[in-house]
Amino acid sequence: MSLKISLKPKYLLLFIFLELFTCNYFSLSPAQKPQQSNETETQSRQNSSLKLPSRGAPLGRRRGGTSRYGCPAVDVPLTALVPGQETATGLSSSNSFLASTVSEHPTFWLYIPKLPDILRKGEFILQTETGEDLERTQIELPSTAGAMAIALSSNAQYSLVTGKKYHWYFKIYCGEPTPDSDYIFVDAWIEKVALSPELEIQLQILQKPDYLVYSDRQIWYDSLTSLGKQIQTNPNNNELKTDWHNLLRMVELCHLSNYPIVKIYQL
Repeated sequence: MSLKISLKPKYLLLFIFLELFTCNYFSLSPAQKPQQSNETETQSRQNSSLKLPSRGAPLGRRRGGTSRYGCPAVDVPLTALVPGQETATGLSSSNSFLASTVSEHPTFWLYIPKLPDILRKGEFILQTETGEDLERTQIELPSTAGAMAIALSSNAQYSLVTGKKYHWYFKIYCGEPTPDSDYIFVDAWIEKVALSPELEIQLQILQKPDYLVYSDRQIWYDSLTSLGKQIQTNPNNNELKTDWHNLLRMVELCHLSNYPIVKIYQL
């Protein structure tokens, strides 16, 4: 017997409205904000996070949709933590945008919803621009809702090539992971760009946190990864949590910023 489809249209409209309203008009509570940052420093950090990518095609699906009709409803859908655009016209219009990395072995970020116990199998797929698999691996999903990252293997065979675009997918299987299984999925595109001499110097000088340097240069994946790893190491650092909120806010994902970072998988 089929289960409910994730997010019925009438709830989707309300969800997106609340998300956009929250991202545009609210910020973190005073208890979550840095305690010792002066006004000039705070404004500088906020201005840095404004320069984030919106690069357009090729597009993907940022918010999780179902492949068929056998997947259960969730309160907040599977989401790729990438730049994109949300509209109120349905899940098919929840687009992800192409974003960049300077890393040969980048890390990919998602929001994983609270799932029934029977849904614990995910699959990460990374393909070349022509659709050839570079990586395909199954992942045991965490039991807690939150941000999850998948770090590409450091083996040379998985290295991204400068100037090339790659297509990545993440699936949550609604049952056993077989070719005929229903699944929830998101997908997005990533481009490997060169590390310019100017950026390299800025990263060496570090007049501000490296994740802000990356965001200034519209290097989304490395900005989010650097900040996410620092939060995982320093989970009680309010300044880092505020910057995480601001980074996700600028791509209209601030409603996910208060969830914990639950796992970083190293392939």
